[in-house]
Amino acid sequence: MRTIPASELIINDDGSIFHLHLRPGQLADTVILVGDPGRVALVAEYFDNIECKVSNREFNTITGTYKGKRMSVLSTGIGIGNIDICVTELDALANVDFATRQEKTEKKQLTLLRLGTSGAIQPDIRVGEFVFSRTSCGFDGLLSYYKGRDEVCDLALEEAFVRHTGWYEKMPRPYFINAAGELFDHFRDVTREGITIAAPGFYAPQGRWVRLEPHDVHLNEKIESFDFGGRRITNFEMEGSALAGLAALMGHCAATICTIIAQRIALDACTDYKPFVRKMIVMALDKLAAL
Repeated sequence: MRTIPASELIINDDGSIFHLHLRPGQLADTVILVGDPGRVALVAEYFDNIECKVSNREFNTITGTYKGKRMSVLSTGIGIGNIDICVTELDALANVDFATRQEKTEKKQLTLLRLGTSGAIQPDIRVGEFVFSRTSCGFDGLLSYYKGRDEVCDLALEEAFVRHTGWYEKMPRPYFINAAGELFDHFRDVTREGITIAAPGFYAPQGRWVRLEPHDVHLNEKIESFDFGGRRITNFEMEGSALAGLAALMGHCAATICTIIAQRIALDACTDYKPFVRKMIVMALDKLAAL
């Protein structure tokens, strides 16, 4: 069995993992992921009790219980690179023996639910709705660095999208990855199904033009008009594809739900979206407690 070198899995002097600063016993099997570090406390407000609080850089974690179910809530910060860090380290906390630096024989499956905010790109999706990313489309290229990428991706959907958009070959090739089916079934009565793009930036990668012109100023129009078996691309965000892809490769159960806070078609955005986020948090906690 492979022993993971210290340079590949960095363990701090206190026995915690490098970036998250969590020790294995501090992590629950159900983890809520949020981007904003301040949103961790917002989620934990609803916990029945708090077991531990750990913080390092943008990575804040609180573990406690909600309606008797042990959960952790972790902030990832913004972007795909941080998801690569968080999911890899969460998996290591669950499935690597820190003493021997070897994978455990029996693997633990984590439930990882990202709660985010998002902009809709279809005119019938309203601000305040919850979109469940049944499929995530990654514009980031991260998953292609990992062996097994094609085995977990929807290659037919990928090819159709590349043809439809006339994808620029010097940009990372998009990949399409499904959320865990059991989570989709569990949340389908309280969310809208969607195909969500995870972009590697907020501006040009999502079609925004401030001073620098996007390479393809018509890309968003092509995205909006894309249809695959009656399914449309519904919204933009920045993390879901890496979460779904890494979880699929590692054997975890993962999904993303986003509150819509902007309507890209109507060129409108809501800056006072906290009531919508609170409603999403309560909904997600109740559904996770019932799993």
